[in-house]
Amino acid sequence: MAETSSLPDYPRGITFEQVWAALMEDREQMKRSREEADRREQEALLRSQEADKRTQEALLRSQEADKRTQEALLRSQEVDRSLQELKEQVEKTSKIVGGLGNSIGGLVETLFAARLWEKFSSYNYGFKRVFQEMPVYETNSAKMLTDIDILLSDTEWAMAVEVKRKVKKEDIEDHVERISRILDHPPAEIKGKKLLGAMAGGTIDPEALKLAYETGFFVLELKGESIELLTPPEGFEPREW
Repeated sequence: MAETSSLPDYPRGITFEQVWAALMEDREQMKRSREEADRREQEALLRSQEADKRTQEALLRSQEADKRTQEALLRSQEVDRSLQELKEQVEKTSKIVGGLGNSIGGLVETLFAARLWEKFSSYNYGFKRVFQEMPVYETNSAKMLTDIDILLSDTEWAMAVEVKRKVKKEDIEDHVERISRILDHPPAEIKGKKLLGAMAGGTIDPEALKLAYETGFFVLELKGESIELLTPPEGFEPREW
């Protein structure tokens, strides 16, 4: 008996063409599934790359912010250093100017004190004694109340001279108050004497000059290299305290 080959056992009523078509359909479906999977994988890869890009941009922004913060800190430190240097320079300059001011003040007083009594030769004062920066202490106390820039005196009279580089109106008022303190607590050189007042300066404000004469003060001014006793207005009477 002849041997026969084994053939697929197709269901009854299904043709080879139908089976082939089904196989092709399965194959096409698998292809579409692979393509969809590849597409989704590609999209996921793109999203991952985009996320990495955003992360990198955020890192760069953070680094830039850190850089700006560091630059701001350096600028702040530089400003602080500059301010400290300026402060030190101002303090140094203030000390120099302060010392110079004190030196100039002492020099001006010395210039006015030199033979100052000669300026009053036309008056009946016999000033022969001159004192600079005479302190005025509270009676029976070591507390210093004020001082007299220049004090002229003789046996009967004493004159308290206040010296300013520029005499202003308020300087006149201050000197009146100073004389009041001197009268309340007179130094030994003034006790028992009639007290006069005078203002002296490198320049004299017009208002200060007017008030000085109204108060009864003599006024002296530095003119070039000499000291001049200014001529008082008509009717001027020096005040005696």
